Amino acid sequence: MYKGMGNMMKQIQKMQKEMAKMQEELEQKTIETTSGGGAVSVQVNGKKELVSLTIDPSAVDPEDLEMLQDMILAAVNEGLRKVDEMVMSEMQRLTGGLNLPPGLF
Repeated sequence: MYKGMGNMMKQIQKMQKEMAKMQEELEQKTIETTSGGGAVSVQVNGKKELVSLTIDPSAVDPEDLEMLQDMILAAVNEGLRKVDEMVMSEMQRLTGGLNLPPGLF
């Protein structure tokens, strides 16, 4: 029985190393999303940091700043959602679809 535990611990340690490597790789990736038909474009990295925000000058209407704010929020939120999807996809690939609780590694 002890030998089985040793093998399991080795597998867990290997998975921890693979997950750390995956996390580093994900932090280097960026996701780009747009809203308002491309009027607002954002890039979000794997650390969920907004790294770029581009606004088409035609989207800036001093009479309707609320619309611009909504487009920015939509683009940023979509970017963050896509980062979550990217992370989940990589986690499932790494763990073979195991349903491991968040924070286990």
